[in-house]
Amino acid sequence: MTTGQQPATQPETGPADEERLPTVAEQMADQLGGWRGLAESSIPVVVFVIANILGELRPAVIASVAVAVLIGGLRLAQRRPVRHAVNGLFGIGVGAAIAWRTGDARDFYLPGILYGIGYGLALLVSAAVRQPLVGWIWSVLVAKGSAEWRDDPKLVRVFTRLTVLWGVVWLAKVGVQAAIYLAARRFDQLGDEAAAADMETALGIARLALGYPPYVLLLLITVWTVRRVTRQREVEPPTS
Repeated sequence: MTTGQQPATQPETGPADEERLPTVAEQMADQLGGWRGLAESSIPVVVFVIANILGELRPAVIASVAVAVLIGGLRLAQRRPVRHAVNGLFGIGVGAAIAWRTGDARDFYLPGILYGIGYGLALLVSAAVRQPLVGWIWSVLVAKGSAEWRDDPKLVRVFTRLTVLWGVVWLAKVGVQAAIYLAARRFDQLGDEAAAADMETALGIARLALGYPPYVLLLLITVWTVRRVTRQREVEPPTS
């Protein structure tokens, strides 16, 4: 090295340069499986609702399960992620098995109702004990296992409020489905088969309408809120 020659310096890199935070769209797409994931997970339920209206229960059950299996098989053959397809197949399969056994179309939706009640209550309880479930889910799905938000009181408050929001919305939407389910059962007990059938159809429509739309909205609010708070922390000057 000649005299006076300075060694080459490496540009300083910060945390933002080391790892780019995924955009809202990227995080939404990953959690929902994109528009294709949304459609594929809804198709078996749509098939069941239509087939049950046009025909009988058992052909509707067979058709919905067959479509779910076909979707999973296609994803596997195309070497695409099958997480959403497997989740959908499990949900469809449990409901289909119960409906097949009882002979009541409304029981197809019972597992989803019970799951929704349990999930909503778990969210509210986790917020009450200051272990917000949305924060831990964020750690697993977005932050690659990091739980640094637990050391930030502001983020803890944000995740607690988001968890309460998720719990309230979840219980509200499952409450609507549970009310329709009970109404269908009541009409069936009264011998009003036409009204019971109408309630079963309404239950299927409610399952679709109250499925992904609220979920997408909640996910969008969560991602946007957490990213906004995180960016505010990055630009805030350190306190002395």
